[in-house]
Amino acid sequence: MRVLYQLQLAVPLKRALVHEWLTPKATGGSELVVREILNHVDADLYALIDFESSNPESYLYKRKIGTTFLQHFPLARNGVQKYLPLLPLAIEQLDLRAYDVILSSSHAVAKGVLTTPEQLHICYCHSPMRYAWDLTFDYLRQSKLGSGVPGWMTRYLLHRLRQWDVLTANRVDYFIANSKHTARRIWRCYRREATVIYPPVNIESFPFSPQKEDYYLTVSRLVSYKEVSLIVRAFNKLQLPLVVIGTGPEMKKIRRIANSNIQILGWQPNDVVKKYMANAKGFVYAACEDFGIALVEAQACGTPVIAYGAGGALETVRDIREHGDKGTGIFFKEQTEEALVDAIEKFEVYEGKCDPEYVQVHATQFSPQMFAQRYLDFLNTCTKKRPSSE
Repeated sequence: MRVLYQLQLAVPLKRALVHEWLTPKATGGSELVVREILNHVDADLYALIDFESSNPESYLYKRKIGTTFLQHFPLARNGVQKYLPLLPLAIEQLDLRAYDVILSSSHAVAKGVLTTPEQLHICYCHSPMRYAWDLTFDYLRQSKLGSGVPGWMTRYLLHRLRQWDVLTANRVDYFIANSKHTARRIWRCYRREATVIYPPVNIESFPFSPQKEDYYLTVSRLVSYKEVSLIVRAFNKLQLPLVVIGTGPEMKKIRRIANSNIQILGWQPNDVVKKYMANAKGFVYAACEDFGIALVEAQACGTPVIAYGAGGALETVRDIREHGDKGTGIFFKEQTEEALVDAIEKFEVYEGKCDPEYVQVHATQFSPQMFAQRYLDFLNTCTKKRPSSE
């Protein structure tokens, strides 16, 4: 049974929650954080664009949401990344002067809203802008605008974007990070400390199954940094059964290189994903994620994880070689076929020692209830410190 937490404040305050974009295609971890915050905090919602309040299937249906001029741009429904140079300008057009507390959920520009000295701004940072920092060279290599004269223009744009990103970190009073890994990245990019509060994972919706079938699973967007092609090549060598769920720009490439032991299912509805996740003998993930919600979802099903040992995975998965019967999976240290093949071969040896019930219990520390309690406690503490309340 879910426990509801309420924000108790001595003085009523008016709050705004700012997120990047709200579209039917935006269904990641940052959107789960927004939803959970709105479950417990009375706040007006703002975003660069909003196509959810008109979506009958959305929990935001018919909700009043403030937007920017990008709302009316062509093809905005499919995302505003194509308008990257305009995002900083757009977010600064939101007039939030009527609010006492600004809450931002930011992985790109949401933290850049303009605030006054009397306002309190708390940013839940899912990641510093990845394409301006960590993924800059990947972005340039894959983009049609990454070479020649357009390439130099793109490089200059990203340079200015990094400057703006650092500048707007000073508009935030308190940072929250979704993992220790992200907190380190916040310090590296902005030289700001961040409190770690893990994002909510709806673990209760994932079915637990102690009996596993003879296949491995990966669920991911098929984009280059997710390294799904690496997983496919490793399983080509191992000739073990693998199911791949997801879609994206690398779909054709992955279909082309996959052998007959690999099923490429493409996009699947949630109930199908959960069924495969619950019955898989192991969940394989090769990306370096800031947190990695899919890893926790798999463990909620009692399914152990084979993951690249970097980023948020080091905080959500316990290597069975180190933790014994309290292990929930196994790490590989390099994003190479050889390292992943070796990890899977070791997992085959250790497989019976992963207790599905403990794997599931381990996932409960990332529940929505835990997130709500920690987030609201932090919000209360920060609110009491705001200058205007003295």
